[in-house]
Amino acid sequence: MTDFVLVPGAGGIATPYWRLVSAQLEAAGHRSLPVDLPGGDPDSGLPEYVALVVRAIRDSAEPLVVAQSLGGFSAVMACDRVQARGLVFVNAMVPALGETPGEWWEATGAVDARVAAAKAGGYSVEFDVKTYFLHDLGAEDAASVLGNPGYESDIAFRQPCDLARWPDVPTAAVIGRDDRLFPVEFQRRVLQERAGIDATVISGGHLLALANPDELVEVLLKLAT
Repeated sequence: MTDFVLVPGAGGIATPYWRLVSAQLEAAGHRSLPVDLPGGDPDSGLPEYVALVVRAIRDSAEPLVVAQSLGGFSAVMACDRVQARGLVFVNAMVPALGETPGEWWEATGAVDARVAAAKAGGYSVEFDVKTYFLHDLGAEDAASVLGNPGYESDIAFRQPCDLARWPDVPTAAVIGRDDRLFPVEFQRRVLQERAGIDATVISGGHLLALANPDELVEVLLKLAT
């Protein structure tokens, strides 16, 4: 049995976002530990997020830490503070040492990559939730996201990735081939430059745990063996 610590992206809403993945992991005999974070709290940022992820890791048996989007920052720092079996980025923001999430966008060229992909793909270059997050979700899942989208206060975007070195933990990544926020080739480049790793690419957009939970779980179970 493997414990999977599931870290959400911006907004901090882990349990609803990871629910389909959690159900499949548990049906396969594993334990799922989604970590809800106080994304809307203006006084809680990366240190508080990291503390919650660390607590979940300590409550587990050599867990695999799985981080979505903004959760990449918290997960990397948590894995530096307490031993985990592995770290898996899922369409994640991969931090540089000392970098804030707010600085990440310009440092990586994320916006330019998003706009270029939109022009090539023939969809709007102007960001909106439906175009960039919901385009490949079913009606029920899209309505669920819109009904409870979460809110991320500004504080976390101003706080640095507080690390002196990259954590000594086996690291992997899963990319959604249809991610419009972080296009696939952009993610490949950032993962190579910052973590020195390749990624497994599967169908699905930015909200991969809702868009393609079956294939994501298949990859996670292989990584856990």
